[in-house]
Formats: sequence, C-alpha cells, structure tokens
Amino acid sequence: MQERLNDLAKLVSDHHCEVFIETATASHLGLTNYPTKQVEDFTNEIDLVVVLGGDGTMLGIGRQLAGSNVPLVGINMGRLGYMTDIPIQSVQTTLPKMIAGEYEADARTILDAVVLRNGKEINRALALNDVVVNRSGISGMVELAVQVNGSFMYNQRSDGLIVSTPTGSTAYALSVGGPILHPRVAGILLAPIAPHSLSNRPIVLPQDVVISIEVVDGREVIVNFDMQSQTDLQTGDTIEVRQSDKYITLLHPRSHSDYKTLREKLHWNEYPSTF
Repeated sequence: MQERLNDLAKLVSDHHCEVFIETATASHLGLTNYPTKQVEDFTNEIDLVVVLGGDGTMLGIGRQLAGSNVPLVGINMGRLGYMTDIPIQSVQTTLPKMIAGEYEADARTILDAVVLRNGKEINRALALNDVVVNRSGISGMVELAVQVNGSFMYNQRSDGLIVSTPTGSTAYALSVGGPILHPRVAGILLAPIAPHSLSNRPIVLPQDVVISIEVVDGREVIVNFDMQSQTDLQTGDTIEVRQSDKYITLLHPRSHSDYKTLREKLHWNEYPSTF
C-alpha cells in the first residue's frame, strides 16, 4: 500500500498538482515525502480527493466530506468497486485525463439517522450506503414497528431492517433481495432481513419521507451506519432516518457506465458452460 500510494502521489504531482496526504494515512504508513492535511481541513483548501482502496474506504471518507463540495475519485484495490471504479492497473492513463477535465460528475445522496431513547437523542450519524437495524449473531428475531411520516406501516418480526440509499442498493440490501436503484433515482429503499412473514417485501419510498423504526422486542439489537459504526439499542428505542441535505460528488472517467459496472461486478455477461 505504501508503494502504491507513493506512486499515485507522484503521478498527481507530475501533472502540476500540489499533493497532500491525509494525516492519519501518512502516519499509519510512515509516509514523509509529501505534506499532510487533516480531513476536517479539506474544505476550501482541497480541489480533489483521490481515494485509494475499496468501497469501504470511500464510504468512510465520503461521510466525513459530506456537504463539503470536495469531489472524490476512487482508485480500486478491492474486489467489487462500485464507487471506486478506476482499476489500479489503468490509473496511469485514466487519472491524468480526469485531472485535465475529462470526467463525469455524479452526486450521491446520504441518509441522516438519529437514535432516540426516551425522546432524547443518544446518537446521530450519516450513512452513504445504509442504516441497518439488526440482531446480534446469537440472539433471536427482533420485532420492529415502522412508521413513515408518522403513518403506521407495519410491525415486522425479522433478523433486521435495512434503510438504503440508491448507492447502498448494490450492497447489503442486494443480498436480501432488494432491487437495484440507479444512483439518480430519488428514493429510499426499505429491505427486511429474513422476515418471519414472506409478505414483508422490499419497498422504495419517496426521498422526502421520515422513517421511524421502534424496537418493540428483541435482545442484543444494534443499529449500524454503513457497517462502520454502531449503537447498541434497547427496547423502546427509536431510529429516525431521513435523507440528508448533504451529499457527496464522485467523479468518473468519461467512459464510465453504471450498466457496465453492474454487468462486470455482478457477472451479467457471464454464462454457465452447461445448461
């Protein structure tokens, strides 16, 4: 990783850009060739953030930069790479073109979640992919009461419930049978995890709703935000989820196609050798 990051920094520097390494990353990898800057200082000081890693890395930095108007480019070193869509093998030819202005901008919505206990806020977090209320691996089903804009929707017994952005529709929500939403679809996806009743199906809601999820019953229930932070829940706790007024902007090469990405990552172009 250290060598890759140094090579990437040199590539950007060679195209007449001033390069900074994020402070924690530089410290962790022992990088001293370039000046550093903390994420909270990126706004109004950084023109472009180049992320080297996988979608998990992009999720972490994306939440921190939400609303900053600082665009992000993702260089993929992982396996999937829906957001970090530039393969590391092609970065030497692709990134210089993007620095020169050959790119497409892609705005992604973010969820704002508040955890309430006895009516008081105990945690607040953003999620670029999803907010997930679920049981621990060893406990039984959890019962959740769901309201949308104050209107009762259902009581659900299941392993949990996923509230997803269009970006997150290709993540956890996809694995439980949720639909794939194009990133420009204005909606929020609700997808139950192994529901007791098979009539509990995924549903796409308008982008301006407020979703309230109350823990009616269940042991060791947690709420995760992009699977990178969590809060332990108690019976009676409520999670309110809405679309944030913040967003992030991803930059893609001019040749980028969401359908090509799905085709390659989900192997839609592959056929079995026998039928």
